[in-house]
Amino acid sequence: VQLQASGGGLVQAGGSLRLSCVVSGRTFSSYAMSWFRQAPGKEREFVAAITRSGNRTYYADSMKGRFTISRDNAKNTVNLQMNSLKPEDTAVYYCALDPDHEIPSEYDYWGQGTLVTVSS
Repeated sequence: VQLQASGGGLVQAGGSLRLSCVVSGRTFSSYAMSWFRQAPGKEREFVAAITRSGNRTYYADSMKGRFTISRDNAKNTVNLQMNSLKPEDTAVYYCALDPDHEIPSEYDYWGQGTLVTVSS
């Protein structure tokens, strides 16, 4: 299984970006998916998650109302729409895959990360 994240870039505060993560393999619909991020000098933190079925989503408190996670099983893709971006959202964003649980909790596979930089 391979995960390829994309969509990062430089954006001004208040702007938007849409990250995508394409997953190889034929069983994408059986994977629960999440996004994490790691800012310079900080530990990796949870951003958002979506269940296998796609009917439930979860967000870190600081992202609620600004970020939206979604999945397109036909395209083997999980997306993260990020609005109202703030300089503190600057980080490398990683997608991760849990093959064993409806609600993602244990991640066996990680993407390579995509850098998001928010200027003030």
